[in-house]
Amino acid sequence: MAEIRFHLLGPLGAEIDGRQVPLGGRKPRLLLAALLLESGTLVSTDSLIDVVWPEDPPRSAAANLRTYVHSLRRVLTEDRIHRGPAGYRIAVARDELDTTVFADHVATARRAMAEDRPADALTQLAAAEPHWRGAPLADMPHHHSWGPVLARLDELRLEADELRVRARLACGEHRDVVPDLRELLVRDPFREELWAHLIVALDRCGRRAEAVEAYDEVERLFREEMGAAPGPRLRDLRARLTAPVPPAPRRPPGSPRRTVCQLPLDVPDLTGREEHVADVIALVRRRQAAGDPTVVVISGPPGVGKSSLAVHIAHRLRRDTDDDHLHVGLAGTTAAPRRASDVLGEVLRSLGASDKTLPSDESERAAALRSALSHRSSCVVLDDAASAAQVRPLLPGTGPSVVLVTSRIRMPELTAARHVELDVLDHDSALRLLSGIVGTARVQAEPEHAARIVDSCGKLPLALWVAGARLAGRRRLSLSYFADRLADERRRLDELRVGDLAVRASLELSYARLPGEAATAFRALGALGPVSFPGWTVGAILAGDNTDTTGADTAEAVLDVLVDAHLVELVGEDATGAPRYRMHDLLRCYAAERADDTDRRRIRRVVEGYYAAASASVERMPVRYFGVAPTPVPPTYWRPHDLDRLVRDPVAWFDAEHPTAAALLEPAAGFAADGAAWRLATVLTPYYDLRNRWEDWWRADEHALTAARRTGDRHGEAIVLRDLGQVRVYQDRYEEALRLFDRSAELFARLGHAQGEAVAVASRGTVHRIRGDRARALECSRRALELFSQVGDLHGEAVARIAIGTVRMDEGAFDNAETWFTDAYALACAIGDRHRAAHAVHRQALLHQRRGQLGLARQRLDEAIAVFDDLDDDHCAGYAQQSLGELCLRSGELAHAQLLLANSLAVHRDTGDRRSEAVVSQRLGELHESLGQEQTSRDYFHRALALWRELSAEPQRSAVERRLRPVDEA
Repeated sequence: MAEIRFHLLGPLGAEIDGRQVPLGGRKPRLLLAALLLESGTLVSTDSLIDVVWPEDPPRSAAANLRTYVHSLRRVLTEDRIHRGPAGYRIAVARDELDTTVFADHVATARRAMAEDRPADALTQLAAAEPHWRGAPLADMPHHHSWGPVLARLDELRLEADELRVRARLACGEHRDVVPDLRELLVRDPFREELWAHLIVALDRCGRRAEAVEAYDEVERLFREEMGAAPGPRLRDLRARLTAPVPPAPRRPPGSPRRTVCQLPLDVPDLTGREEHVADVIALVRRRQAAGDPTVVVISGPPGVGKSSLAVHIAHRLRRDTDDDHLHVGLAGTTAAPRRASDVLGEVLRSLGASDKTLPSDESERAAALRSALSHRSSCVVLDDAASAAQVRPLLPGTGPSVVLVTSRIRMPELTAARHVELDVLDHDSALRLLSGIVGTARVQAEPEHAARIVDSCGKLPLALWVAGARLAGRRRLSLSYFADRLADERRRLDELRVGDLAVRASLELSYARLPGEAATAFRALGALGPVSFPGWTVGAILAGDNTDTTGADTAEAVLDVLVDAHLVELVGEDATGAPRYRMHDLLRCYAAERADDTDRRRIRRVVEGYYAAASASVERMPVRYFGVAPTPVPPTYWRPHDLDRLVRDPVAWFDAEHPTAAALLEPAAGFAADGAAWRLATVLTPYYDLRNRWEDWWRADEHALTAARRTGDRHGEAIVLRDLGQVRVYQDRYEEALRLFDRSAELFARLGHAQGEAVAVASRGTVHRIRGDRARALECSRRALELFSQVGDLHGEAVARIAIGTVRMDEGAFDNAETWFTDAYALACAIGDRHRAAHAVHRQALLHQRRGQLGLARQRLDEAIAVFDDLDDDHCAGYAQQSLGELCLRSGELAHAQLLLANSLAVHRDTGDRRSEAVVSQRLGELHESLGQEQTSRDYFHRALALWRELSAEPQRSAVERRLRPVDEA
């Protein structure tokens, strides 16, 4: 998928894979700017017209707007701009738009400052800075409606500058920040906070006289310009400027101090954790300079390197102080975590207390520890904590001591602590770690296989250490051989073991502490595969085998346990706003190992849940799919109102869920879910049809066909065969399509399923019509109409009538064709099928064009395009644009024809419709020939010729060859 970036800060721009794309003239650029300023929100057509034509919009403004939308869709290469009920909306992820990226960095910096992390704030602000390339939309005329948004952006920029100043002051950069403050005050001289920062900065870098002058300056400015005095904060600063500074307390020289160091051996190479080390060290130094204690909780999944990081930081801190450095194991992942009272006794003894003076009560011991740490710069590593309750009595109250806590669970209850959550390494860091163990030469000799090892280890430090140690001990073993062994998920954990170091053993400690329902969910989730999943899947897993459901509260509580234990990761929200989760690959392998048949059968309920949700989504889709629906099965998990809420936006639901739903199809036999699996595949196909995802459709239906045949379900087999045939039609593989349609029709007829037979026969007629066999096409379409009429399928009748009319039009029987199209349109309107009605309108337009009624044809094509746009069906809109482009070409409107044909060509290429691509390429060849652009014309003709040869379309191939021959001979 292409990487797209949109720019509003500075000149308007868009980049695809780092390359600037042309956005066209001023009007399409204004349209894009208006949509981006309200990205994700429907902008009304009237508002967009007012932006693009602020003075005097033309009568064709709405139609022109559609043209600009299509031109933007073409250059952006992806389906970004969607038509709504009365306007347009552009879909842009937060990381794709510079204004939201900038705002997110500033928001993160704001939180960092609130949590006393100025270094983090500066990092975020430095990341934000490149995105501000100048005043918003610097190259565009600003519409009056943009005022509030642009004002907020200016305020955001000022906030970023102020945050940068505050963060630099907190980091001690008092001297360097003075020029920046002076510059900001030139832009906004009445901002008291900036004056306060300037006074503090001048004072702290030893320029007290200048600080007093700064106060005098702001006081004079406020009095002269506003007739008021500075606020209380500035007046307090002025009072303190002349106050004497008390001397800092000193330790008596030569005072004895018994020090202890219990730290384990340091890990010298903490690849990928350098930033965490620097951040914690900086935090400790700031807190100690203020005389305050530092508590850091390092949490993360098993094997991520929490203990190694804590020990390394403690060793680094030893360089700054000779006070005590203690290491205490809390046994949090064992069956019996240590009691806080026992740990307190151990720590107090290490600090010099004797058993005689040691209090017996836990609270008294905690008070004694706080007293002992209040005047020391000690560092205590509390390794493998079980809970916040276990840790809380061990924390200092005052003084410059440091406590580093490691735990596999989050501890948000420790609100005064800095929380550091470790994740797996990024790919480059993981590769560097492996190279450091195995040897750079071996990794450079087999870079692809080294990358495979890193991926199989899930970039988990423990797994990389184990894999590296195994390879280091086997110098003649190739990385490719070891990578192949790791590729098998069933034996991966067996391979990741060396000596007494094993990934599986580390994972077992976390699993053993899970309560019953969480353990059950963990085992079953491993069977989902390497996909993200929504929270409701846990509810389905834990639901009983009857129709009772497990409450959402229970499912959320179980997920909270798994997330807090770092056994499941919260990866964000999907397009529907629902949270999504994922399991690390090695955790998933371990969970799958622990799962038994009962656990795997629980996934059947997840498949059934997806089938029910997808079915509900299909019912709400804007376009009715021409296919056969499976026999409805009552959902065993969902309540109707829950389904209604989940699939309120059906296309967004499919966008979010189809990868996970499709991933459940292949292993369905292991879940005893074949019946639910083939049904699920059939209700994914309407989405694949709408989004033109032919490969996903084919792959899903292949699994569905296998599942239907395993269960001996002939009805399911017939449905899937018809859908597979439709994919082959879209891929121009007509012989295969006919065989699949024939087999499907035969099965439906044998089962006495007239509606299914009608769909298969109608589909067969489409292939015959495309191939020019009008007699067979007409025969199939009439037979389909007869069958649809028998079962009362009015939507199918409309399809068949359009098909018959199309064949009759191709035969030149225009009056008869008009009757069929008119009847189809009336029927589609009567049943509320806007999509079929638009198809009938499109055919009526073609009929008007063949009769030479170009005005009527244009009018009907505009109507069809508007409906297809409204239904978000770019595929059919592309065909209608092609027809309108051909009409404009015939009538000599070459500029408009070029735009429309280029747009439709982009759609056909995107959907893989080679036949339509060939037709449009041929038309563009004719257009550029009319413009005298011979080379461009020949390029398009040669492209059309190659496609016609590929499709074995003899008449079309010969026609293009005849067209090219005079040019080539010349």
